[in-house]
Amino acid sequence: MIEFDPIELELFKNMFVSISEEMGAVLGRTALSPNIKERKDFSCALFNQKGETFAQGSHIPVHLGAMPLSVQSALRTCSFEENDLVVLNDPYRGGTHLPDLTCISPVFADKKLAFFVANRAHHSDVGGMTPGSMPLATEIFQEGLIIPPVKLVQKGKLREEILTLILANVRTPEERQGDLMAQIAANEKGKQRLQEIIKKYGLKKILQYTNLIQNYTEKILRETIKNIQDGNYSFTDYLDDDGIHRKPINISVIIRVKKDEAFIDFGFSSSQVEGSVNANFAVTCSAVLYVFRSLIKEDIPFNTGLMRPLKIYAPLGSIVNAQYPAATAGGNVETSQRIVDVLLGALALAIPREIPAASSGTMNNVAFGGYDPEKKTNFAYYETIGGGMGGSYDLPGLSGVHTHMTNSLNTPLEAVENYLPIRIHKYCLRKGSGGEGLHKGGEGIIRDYEFLVPTQVTIISERRKFSPYGIWGGKGGRKGRNILFSKGKEKILNSKVNLKVDPGDVLRIETPGGGGYGRRKK
Repeated sequence: MIEFDPIELELFKNMFVSISEEMGAVLGRTALSPNIKERKDFSCALFNQKGETFAQGSHIPVHLGAMPLSVQSALRTCSFEENDLVVLNDPYRGGTHLPDLTCISPVFADKKLAFFVANRAHHSDVGGMTPGSMPLATEIFQEGLIIPPVKLVQKGKLREEILTLILANVRTPEERQGDLMAQIAANEKGKQRLQEIIKKYGLKKILQYTNLIQNYTEKILRETIKNIQDGNYSFTDYLDDDGIHRKPINISVIIRVKKDEAFIDFGFSSSQVEGSVNANFAVTCSAVLYVFRSLIKEDIPFNTGLMRPLKIYAPLGSIVNAQYPAATAGGNVETSQRIVDVLLGALALAIPREIPAASSGTMNNVAFGGYDPEKKTNFAYYETIGGGMGGSYDLPGLSGVHTHMTNSLNTPLEAVENYLPIRIHKYCLRKGSGGEGLHKGGEGIIRDYEFLVPTQVTIISERRKFSPYGIWGGKGGRKGRNILFSKGKEKILNSKVNLKVDPGDVLRIETPGGGGYGRRKK
């Protein structure tokens, strides 16, 4: 048994987290796109030489749980040398979906590979069928440029031929280059800070505490699971459809708790579908880790130690473990949310006071692009819109926020109007959308876009057919709606749609409210 100072453990934990947070600050401040600069759609983390997380920033849950699989994939295919940087986005090599580009840099100490720093950022366009690279695709090739692990920087020198290849396949090359340079700068900052503390405390001590922090996280999660009564807890919920067919898609889970471990069985979930809502295994792992981390009351670091008490069964070829070359753009953003909903629904049967009602259950993805004649350039844009948080045992749900697998911000309308040929007509809470209950669900959002030039638009959203559920007598949140106002007519759109709009057309997104908790007292 290795002896250690618990105060020192806390100090190193915060030191490691602060490095991840500083990487995020560099990335957010130096990026060009509003999606990264304003919405903060990125994540940063630190990894040991095996590609296991030992620290991360307070960023995007769907990114962070999956990133170790990307680092490990890069380890299997690339030989890392000092001052290298590997880039990838392939969902079948640990990525989440193609717009999420991951940059991985090794950190050497005494000329030996010791750690990795990595960040993942959502780029507003990586090619594909439609601007924003979130199309209603039926195979991954339609979604954009697929990048396997490849060195973008080799021995400190930018590989211009790789960068040129990437930029030749996107609609907004200048913006993409700026965002990629920001990702490189973030990794450089992470490497610098890690090397500073290695020099100050010695590699042996740093390695000791990276291991101890993972063990500590594992220990706390095992103690948390012990407090759940042994048994089987199951729940089923549905996605509206896959964007190609209008058939609902079920996601089912059985959580088997035994002593200090949990077995998460998705074996009764739907098979993978033709559309793009397929989740890969990395996304499913992210959702599971997020939910079980949320059960822990202590302020513990999110790292690979969380995986040790958990066993996940997700059949290959299912909606939660899609097989190549299934389309995955919507699986990362929408199916991840529903996986969280079914996990929480199952756990509510075991620990009802700890689990809230369903939140909005969708990221309300809006992507669009076209040509801006005023700026004489193409534009491509992507954002998500918040909704209502579910009510809980203690409190009503928050209104107009991003929840669960997205931890991004709502884009300020001033930034959108300054950057794009659109005008935001309305941006407000959607009154009456939260589910009634002892503790009411939070309200959704209404956001109206007027397009000033011809534009191609893609919407990938959920909870337009199935309400966010209430629990213990609480009512469900109001379903979302997508509406197009064009030439004096109003048209209700499907939850997933691609359309071309004309100048003067207005798109309204009404996001779902959260479910209510408990029966309201009369």
